[in-house]
Amino acid sequence: MITLAQIGCGYWGPNLLRNFTALPEAHVKYVVEASEDRRRYVRENFPHTTAVPDLDPVLADPSVQAVLVATPAGSHFALALQCLKAGKHTFVEKPLAMSVAEVDRLAAEATRRGLTLMAGHTFLYNPAVLALKALVDSGELGRIYYIYTQRLNLGVVRADVNALWNLAPHDVSICNFLLGAAPVAVTAHGTAYLQPGIEDVVFAHLEYPGEIRASIHVSWLDPNKTRKVTLVGSRKMVVYDDVAADKLTIYDKGIDSVLTAPLPGPLPFDQPGAHRLIYRSGEIQRPRLSEAEPLCEVARDFLSAIAEGHSPRADAASARPVVAALQAATLSLKENSRRVALAEILAASVS
Repeated sequence: MITLAQIGCGYWGPNLLRNFTALPEAHVKYVVEASEDRRRYVRENFPHTTAVPDLDPVLADPSVQAVLVATPAGSHFALALQCLKAGKHTFVEKPLAMSVAEVDRLAAEATRRGLTLMAGHTFLYNPAVLALKALVDSGELGRIYYIYTQRLNLGVVRADVNALWNLAPHDVSICNFLLGAAPVAVTAHGTAYLQPGIEDVVFAHLEYPGEIRASIHVSWLDPNKTRKVTLVGSRKMVVYDDVAADKLTIYDKGIDSVLTAPLPGPLPFDQPGAHRLIYRSGEIQRPRLSEAEPLCEVARDFLSAIAEGHSPRADAASARPVVAALQAATLSLKENSRRVALAEILAASVS
């Protein structure tokens, strides 16, 4: 059994605590929480876990092998580094850190000490995303043209980070996972309506190798809860709707360019009638998916990585380009939506 501690039990922390507590191979010995109300919540709902107000007992307890960090994003780096230096395997809610330089520092510390470092990119364990990944990799969708995502709701409004850092880590991690690549450049547009300097709505446009584009729309000022990923390929198109009963819908739709008559020699572009566009609309499929809870699979992967010494799916290497893209988008927002190459961000991280 692996003994853990958790830092933070606010908005997302209870979900982590519930899933790790439910696994027989884990024991959450402590929850660190400054709020007395939240400590009372832990005592009333998780009687085998001790709620404490500060981190010192956790770091000093040699029986604690791993720590779960579920605090505001700006505190992730400092807390994770503290835990790693204390010799604890460390899981950090998304984003792993607020800069590539911070991610690299954490990764180096974990490697030096032989510790597992994992980011909370839950959607990499989502059955619908995994099924979509299998469709992309099989070639069934054809050439991937573009992806667009929508992660919208009315609230929760944050004061520590903008909607980009609060919501977009999920969508960037999904796009990177599906395409098996990191973006090469990012352009972002956003507006702060409620709080100066904190964008409530952001549109980020990511450029991937092979002329693939991804557009990410995040907002906490939208009338409806929307959690949707649309992927358009040359053969088929897929919609992943996380709030729908049928999470995945595959459309056998597309537009084919057909040569109408075999012509000798090179075909000039202005040759009338040489090519014809055919609109194709076939069947619609809604595949049956596993009902496994993604966060439970996250917990299993973290514990397995510790016990068996393998790298988790959502490791620091996969989190790094997510943070790089968010950094690039942040710079684009600050500089009048300038196109920012990720090479610029990565070069600055080692300077």
